[in-house]
Amino acid sequence: MNYHRYSSKSGFSFSYGMLALVIVFLFIPLFVVVFFSFNNAKGMQWDHASLVWYKTLIFDSPSLWAAFRNSLVIALTSSITATVLGSLAAIGIKWYRFHGRNYITTVSYLPMVLPEVIIGISMLIFFSAVKVRLGMFTIYAAHTTFNLPFVFMMVTARLDEFDYSTVEAARDLGANERQTLTKVIIPSIIPAVLSGFLMCITMSLEDFVITFFVSGPGSGTLPLYVYSMIRYGVSPVINALSFVMILGTMVIAFIFRKFLKTVAASS
Repeated sequence: MNYHRYSSKSGFSFSYGMLALVIVFLFIPLFVVVFFSFNNAKGMQWDHASLVWYKTLIFDSPSLWAAFRNSLVIALTSSITATVLGSLAAIGIKWYRFHGRNYITTVSYLPMVLPEVIIGISMLIFFSAVKVRLGMFTIYAAHTTFNLPFVFMMVTARLDEFDYSTVEAARDLGANERQTLTKVIIPSIIPAVLSGFLMCITMSLEDFVITFFVSGPGSGTLPLYVYSMIRYGVSPVINALSFVMILGTMVIAFIFRKFLKTVAASS
């Protein structure tokens, strides 16, 4: 009995120790970025604390803000499109029985499992073949394509747990398909839809490989802008922008977490 208690206690200690190591490994790079965003010097040698790079970020970085704006516009538009299409596709696949249903489901996951280099090259070849000029639209189309499977997967997983007896109850009460969709099914899958939307924004903001192939003049996103700076050395302004984005992400995640808890409690 004492041995079992000791073994269980040591197991918990080992688990907590491994968890702490993983957290430290994941978050040390972020702490380094935040720390050096307040460094007055450009290099890795600490000079003294200063907000000079935040001042430069706000007032003297128009090209960086242009790239950030492009990233934000593409992330929002492609994520909204992918969320709508992916959610409706998942509902259609689960709701209806038709020939080729399993084939469509399998094909829908391809952009998620294929290497990004393959997707980027194939999209570049496609846009060149149909003579579409590379720019914001091609980046938007590419991001929508590789974001769609993530929404489809999350909504499908939520629908697998869905109680379809509520659909039958709604039909018994006289609801048609549109009313059943908008008043029964969609409210039940909102947490999965929002999770897919946030995943799409994250994937779009950080994508570099696919965007590199399908971007054109004047349509550079933030990852492309940072990459172009590497040959001259990354400016500490990027550290300042990273800290601002980390804070923004934490605020958005906190708000959505509260919202999802409210939705889950109400349902």
